Amino acid sequence: MSTTTGRPVLAVASECAPLVKTGGLADVAGALPAALAPQGWAIRTLVPGYPSVMAALPDARVLADMPDLLGLPGRVLGARVGALDILILDVPSLYDRDGTPYLDVEGRDWPDNDVRFAALCLAAARIARDGIDGWRPELLHLHDWQAGLVPVYLEQLGVACPSVLTIHNIAFHGLTGADRMARLNLSPARFTVAGFEYFGKVSALKAGLVGASALNTVSPTYAQELTTDAYGMGLDGVIRMRAADMSGILNGIDTDTWDPTCDPAIKPFRRPAGKAANTRALRQEFDLADMDGPLAVVVSRLSDQKGLDLLLAALPAYLAEGGQLALLGSGDTALERDWRAMAAQYPEQVGVQIGYDEALSHRMYAGADAVLVPSRFEPCGLTQMYALRYGAIPVVARTGGLADTVIDANAAALTAGVATGILHQSHSVAALSHALQRLCMLHADTDTFRRVQKNAMKYPVGWDASAPLYAALYARLADEGKTNS
Repeated sequence: MSTTTGRPVLAVASECAPLVKTGGLADVAGALPAALAPQGWAIRTLVPGYPSVMAALPDARVLADMPDLLGLPGRVLGARVGALDILILDVPSLYDRDGTPYLDVEGRDWPDNDVRFAALCLAAARIARDGIDGWRPELLHLHDWQAGLVPVYLEQLGVACPSVLTIHNIAFHGLTGADRMARLNLSPARFTVAGFEYFGKVSALKAGLVGASALNTVSPTYAQELTTDAYGMGLDGVIRMRAADMSGILNGIDTDTWDPTCDPAIKPFRRPAGKAANTRALRQEFDLADMDGPLAVVVSRLSDQKGLDLLLAALPAYLAEGGQLALLGSGDTALERDWRAMAAQYPEQVGVQIGYDEALSHRMYAGADAVLVPSRFEPCGLTQMYALRYGAIPVVARTGGLADTVIDANAAALTAGVATGILHQSHSVAALSHALQRLCMLHADTDTFRRVQKNAMKYPVGWDASAPLYAALYARLADEGKTNS
């Protein structure tokens, strides 16, 4: 039985830090339980039993057998890691594989991803129906398309348990062929425009959007953007239809893990001037020259969404101004090639490491004068929050959560003493180039730059403001669920 006290919530997520992480979804799934506990909510998080999860929790105990999960034998294990109360769906035939949660070692989607995450959804629905180890949730918190089929299975099992679906990135729909419905044990009755049908295919995300009791996304601006054709990725009509049930709640970060005063990965500092040692170390680590201009960093997936092709085009002018850049990331093979070529062309000013290294990312935020996030769209973004915490000026596109968390260093904000970064229009090389020029000018004005750094480090980036909003949403849904049951 869970040792966590509070009203019971089952979260369903395809990844959860620190056990498995490919992006911000994992950070949020890992941080919410601790953030909501003081609000009176006890979250247990159901995740797939990937090799990294199983290896991290060798003492997990069996809580329930599920001998027939879409025709496959499985079981649910329970364990604790820090503040996390974890439920592990152990189906070795689905999850015991090399690669990432979504991709094989060659970088291709697992061909049975539909089954892998449908099984997770079905297991969650059965836990809501039957309970587990003497515990049953009042509410289900579903994260992205991988948990989107939960409302369908709840309906098919006759379970009246309320749910909220959090959209971390609407670009990923979880599509599969209509001919897969029997394999996924989905009723054809819901394969309609009003159900989970999407241009002749099954959309797991749409299933969640139409079936969950409430929807939310990870920033107020992204919630507004999703209602438009430009950002809704073909589901803006569904979002508009559910407008009364939709909210935007800004993500936070774990300020204990991301604390520049005691971060084991860096040389601790307590004021912006203390960054100097970390900046010198970062230049050495990326084999960059000692220069007077700003040292910017990028820690990102290399993808079209992140706008790193735009940055490639804008970079030469920034380098000509004396700027430098260190990049850590992986993804699109063409972008990886182009960034390696940029580093080869400017070896003293551009350093590139392909891959991901958590400790190195901390060192980069600690040593950077600025962090660049030129995304075409960004639901929330955590990178700019890490940057603020470490006194690295965010230079970000004016979209989604980036617009909600960074105060542009325009004349008014500088005069008022509240500026924390630089914003620019998305989708534009010219706008990004101008933002980088502004960064160079701001950096050259040492006193003003220091003031902006201090503002950044004081800006609240934790869960203090958002946790009560989630708690209120949980309470409303759970109480309505009891009234309607």
